[in-house]
Amino acid sequence: MNNVHWQRFFEQIAIMFGREPKRPTVITERAQQVHELKRMANKVEVRAAIMKAHEVPHKNTWRNRRWAVLLVVNLFFAVSFGFDIQILEGALTASRFVGFHLIDLNSALQVMLAHKHIIVNLVIGTSTVMAIWMLLGGRTFCSWVCPYHLVAEWAEKLHLWMAKKKLVSDQAMSRGLRTYFWAVFALAALGTGFTVFESISPTGILSRALIYGPGLAMLWVLALLLFEVTFSRRAWCRYACPIGLTYGVVGIVSPVRIKYKLDGCFHEGDCKKVCLVPHVLETVIKGRAVDTEVSLGPDCTRCGLCVDTCPTGSLTFDIKGLSKLM
Repeated sequence: MNNVHWQRFFEQIAIMFGREPKRPTVITERAQQVHELKRMANKVEVRAAIMKAHEVPHKNTWRNRRWAVLLVVNLFFAVSFGFDIQILEGALTASRFVGFHLIDLNSALQVMLAHKHIIVNLVIGTSTVMAIWMLLGGRTFCSWVCPYHLVAEWAEKLHLWMAKKKLVSDQAMSRGLRTYFWAVFALAALGTGFTVFESISPTGILSRALIYGPGLAMLWVLALLLFEVTFSRRAWCRYACPIGLTYGVVGIVSPVRIKYKLDGCFHEGDCKKVCLVPHVLETVIKGRAVDTEVSLGPDCTRCGLCVDTCPTGSLTFDIKGLSKLM
């Protein structure tokens, strides 16, 4: 990578930990040329091109695939337990697939901090999980596997409808809170010898509820959803949950990414409106792209909503080093 890309790489990591995106100070010469051509473009012609692009019916291809995968994964736990077929045992936080242990990275970290030593079985159980998410990258776990992410996504739709009717307003908070919460939960486990986060994690609560039946802990999940519907959309995922941050760090070097192409973009912002983590799409703002092709940062959930929404195909799924060979 050249200096421009290294600078963006570290900038995206800082953004993942909570820093607000900034206007880039260094842009490649080829990107500058495209930006200049767009500034000089005839507005009438651009408007006509936008209208033509929107004539193609909008599809929810990636959203439907993602919802299907998420439901299948979580229901597989319930079916395996309900019919006692012992293919997939446990829950998302810790499970066993045909006898092979799989352990959530954040859960394993909480347990080891609580016990104050490295547990060999946990290390073995997390190795495969880590390899999977290093390959898939970003916060893929959040949008493709986490059950709370799905219900929060549905709750967000209700929030947006209510906001449109002016029944509620969205209160934004600092994304840096998630980093602080990650540290707080880690210190709590270390100091108390108890996995504090696991007792309140809506991911674990919902996963266990689907498998073994709901309990009183579901009241906490409902309270979170009510807060998100009435006060701050997707507050838990954006500002509190340490799981997303853990997987975001693990997936920094992933070859799987969503790639943005500057040339065909009209900078309408439709992608940012549907994005679950819109700060990763700052590059689509007019004049912000540092190159003609830019990969979204590690905080991207790879949900595919922006890919579905973009009328010009300027946002696509891509596998680094492989796509050019295909």
